[in-house]
Amino acid sequence: MDAHTGVLDTEELWRLTMEHSPVGMALVSTGGEILTANAALGEMLGYDLDELAHHTVADLTHPDDLATDLELMRQAMAGSTTSYRVPKRCFRRDGSLLQGELSALLLRGTDGEPLQFIMQIIDRTEVHAFAERLDAAEETTHDLLSKGQAILDSVSVGLLLVDADGTYSAWNRRQQELLDIAFPAGHGGRAGQSGFVYDAEQQDALSFDQFPCARATEGEGEEFDDMLIWIGEEPTSRRALSVSARTVRDRGGALTGAVLAYNDVTELIRAVKVKDEFVSTVSHELRTPLTAALAYLELLDESVAPVPDARQQVTAIRRNMLRLSHLLADLILSTRASSGSPVVAPYRVDLVTVVLEAVQAAAVDAEGAGVRLTRDHPANLEMTADGIRVRQALDNLLGNAILYGRPDGHVHVTLEESGAEVVVTVADDGEGIDADEVGEVFDRFFRGANARRRQVGGAGLGLSIVRTIVEAHGGDVSVTSVAGQGTTVRVALPR
Repeated sequence: MDAHTGVLDTEELWRLTMEHSPVGMALVSTGGEILTANAALGEMLGYDLDELAHHTVADLTHPDDLATDLELMRQAMAGSTTSYRVPKRCFRRDGSLLQGELSALLLRGTDGEPLQFIMQIIDRTEVHAFAERLDAAEETTHDLLSKGQAILDSVSVGLLLVDADGTYSAWNRRQQELLDIAFPAGHGGRAGQSGFVYDAEQQDALSFDQFPCARATEGEGEEFDDMLIWIGEEPTSRRALSVSARTVRDRGGALTGAVLAYNDVTELIRAVKVKDEFVSTVSHELRTPLTAALAYLELLDESVAPVPDARQQVTAIRRNMLRLSHLLADLILSTRASSGSPVVAPYRVDLVTVVLEAVQAAAVDAEGAGVRLTRDHPANLEMTADGIRVRQALDNLLGNAILYGRPDGHVHVTLEESGAEVVVTVADDGEGIDADEVGEVFDRFFRGANARRRQVGGAGLGLSIVRTIVEAHGGDVSVTSVAGQGTTVRVALPR
């Protein structure tokens, strides 16, 4: 320091800068020898300062970087540049590699001759390591995305990811094919564009709020399954799609979008239609001769009355033909329901009469099975209902109760008013239904473990028909059962 001015001289200023700098610094001769270095550089490389003074730049530099370093030093001394900055790899004392950034400045004397280099190294090892990990993560992510897209493109179901505002974010190849059918002029990357998307009956084009995407993302978002829509301009070539949606939410529960699956069920619907038409045709063709045969059996029953054995045989024939008649009625009703045709035609009817007729018709089967059949009802109970269909439902309930009852069991039918409803219950004390099957008993063609175990015949339509008839009246049907103790079916019809 100048004693008169109090200003640090150049040498003192350089010493303090070297001593307190957080980056590695060194004075290097034009031949590459390290003349002096600061503590930061020693700490970076794992050397004390005396050891560093006995090394050259070449000693510490990675072989792959050495030629570049020497060439840049040569260019600086030749006057092509006064400074340079390059990535630099150095070896630490323990042999590990330091990834750094080198800045070098050539100092010249008053005569212009090169004197020495001031070199600074910033340790970028952690930055490089992070960059390598980031590159590896990006590569892994790209690989996973590529594989995921390949998997999505291989499935036959259209998959669509949509943002909360209705923008299409991502979709697979099958979904693109479906979008091309629905929106031949383009979909604009979001829901609600003008196209050819129709309701389940193919009568009306969907409005924006009816689109599956809109339902899934409007307001709080809606999750649903099996929404049926049709797409395509020409009615004869349209495709039927069954759509399901699941919402996507952030950690706070806010809606961020939805995932929708579009399953092409065109061939299934066509097959079901062909099957229903076939069943309907066959059922109607069989019903006429069956009705005639039952009428002749009534006459035959009267003529063989004096002959016990013959009458017993006629009764057995009649019982089995009645079962066939009930099965045909169930098939016809099932076909009508699946086609969307009206199932019931209500009129004023005394439900007590309907119950009595059903119990009387079931009495023969109950007697043959050794089951006691009882009833409890008021003197009369008039309401608006389709008596023929209610009778059909009761026939199915009583038939099941007798079929799965104990040989010495009991089936009880109750008819009563309950507020604004008329309630019919059919209870038995038979085998009951397995707990895991109770929720499936009203499904079409479902046959439980008891039926399979006992090899009981049937199409599995009975309870499905009951539900169809009851719901067509605006009513409700439920079942409670305990395995080994019996089953109770409750039918509630609005008056």
